[in-house]
Amino acid sequence: MDVPSRQAAVARIEQVLARELGTIHKDWGGRIPIALAYPNTYHLGMSNLGMHTIYSLFNRYPDFVCERVFYDSFGLSLESARGLMEFPVVAFSFSFEEDYQRAVEMLRLARIPLYAEERDETYPLLIAGGAAVTANPEPLAPFFDAFALGDGEALIPPLVELLRWGLTESRDALLRQLAALPGMYVPRFYGVEHGDDGLITSINPQPGVPYPVHRQYAPNLDGFPVASVIFTPDTEFGDMYLMEVERGCWRGCRFCLAGQIFRPFRARSLPTLLALARQGLMHRRRVGLVGSAVFDYPQLKELLAGLEGMGARVSTPSLRLDALTDDLLRVLKAGRSRTVTLAPEAGSLRLRRLLGKPFSDQVIYRAVEKVESYGFAELKLYFMLGLPEEGKADIQALACLAKQLRSLFSRLLVIQLTPFVPKAQTALERVPMASRTVLRERMDYLKVELGRAGMRVRAESPRWMEIQGLLARGDRRLAQALASLQGRSLSHWQRALASARIEPGFYLARERSPDEILPWDVVAGP
Repeated sequence: MDVPSRQAAVARIEQVLARELGTIHKDWGGRIPIALAYPNTYHLGMSNLGMHTIYSLFNRYPDFVCERVFYDSFGLSLESARGLMEFPVVAFSFSFEEDYQRAVEMLRLARIPLYAEERDETYPLLIAGGAAVTANPEPLAPFFDAFALGDGEALIPPLVELLRWGLTESRDALLRQLAALPGMYVPRFYGVEHGDDGLITSINPQPGVPYPVHRQYAPNLDGFPVASVIFTPDTEFGDMYLMEVERGCWRGCRFCLAGQIFRPFRARSLPTLLALARQGLMHRRRVGLVGSAVFDYPQLKELLAGLEGMGARVSTPSLRLDALTDDLLRVLKAGRSRTVTLAPEAGSLRLRRLLGKPFSDQVIYRAVEKVESYGFAELKLYFMLGLPEEGKADIQALACLAKQLRSLFSRLLVIQLTPFVPKAQTALERVPMASRTVLRERMDYLKVELGRAGMRVRAESPRWMEIQGLLARGDRRLAQALASLQGRSLSHWQRALASARIEPGFYLARERSPDEILPWDVVAGP
């Protein structure tokens, strides 16, 4: 990362802040400072509702001050332009495994030793949270002092109480107190043994620390309104007020990480959501509904009617195929949404059943016909490749399905192809990932077939998805590769993996037996 002079960095930060509304500025006097670090760009970080939530939660406490640091803020916080070393606590938020390398770069820029064992009380306490590390913290375990597993609303209050006095203690004493908090995983107190074959033979917690560590959740979301706190045009959703409708999902799709780690399903009350929307509409006319299963919200019809009555324009995430009601499509159209996104996930009913999404082709046809009838300008369809038990017949079925949908939708049809990565904590966590050769062959076939039929095809790189798979399913040995990376290209990754003596196929290509100890077994549900 090219780092400008401090003067130039501060000037850029001031330009960013000048376009924000809702920034929280606090004097540091008598307060405990926490850096909330997002290891990606400001544009992406401020599009993440979780960042707004944690920022707001910490700043609710009068004796705490929480400031944001992004990968492209050059090691400085936005609110006071202080470096990470000036904060006694640095809390990283990880939504995606690809951000692990950027976190390493941010620590290096701040001259903070990567490995937790090399840091004492003179360095910040490093905590990590977010969906990616809640599923599997182990690739980052050697770097972080603690991992906060689960909902911030449940984790932050006891953490704040501990930090009020614990920061004056020795690092070891503080970590032992942290390990006693529900949902806090402190890796140094858990030894991991491997056999000659590379498999984990045991995970050995020290006396007095829990095993496994149970993910925490907030049972009543009404006490914690989650919505946009800072408004800026410099994000993906700059014209939108985001608010979380529900959290978790009861459907149990076998591939879905979000549906697993945010369980159980919890919904906010209709009065709470309408009150949030009224606040948001003072700043933005468009309201974005956020959640793992927005279309399972029990009062969705009433919510949409209420938003429409306020004059709000409504946006939603990817729509569930069996949830396309006329009320929903009418509200989206009235809100000037141009694009509808659907996720059939697989081309054949057989594979959709395996995934836990048993929609028939006829259900998909009817959904697309509905979208067509409302005149939306664009339809996006998401499919995964390399699914368990997938064969050539399934890929041909995908091509046939997409061509039929092309005949039903007269405007821009976009097909997104993504290699399937089996994620930790899901029902498919033990299955192998399809080889790069197989993925490329199937992707190339579909690009030609669907392109000829007039569809726009977008595809994720199989090689980069392998890196995601390594970080999603890896163990502590991956930290050595992350520490040795000298750049962000695939060739840099290959050299780093070779130097750490890591064979990708060990993590990606093999079926994991039912009795194999998994790296992420240290984490359990609530």
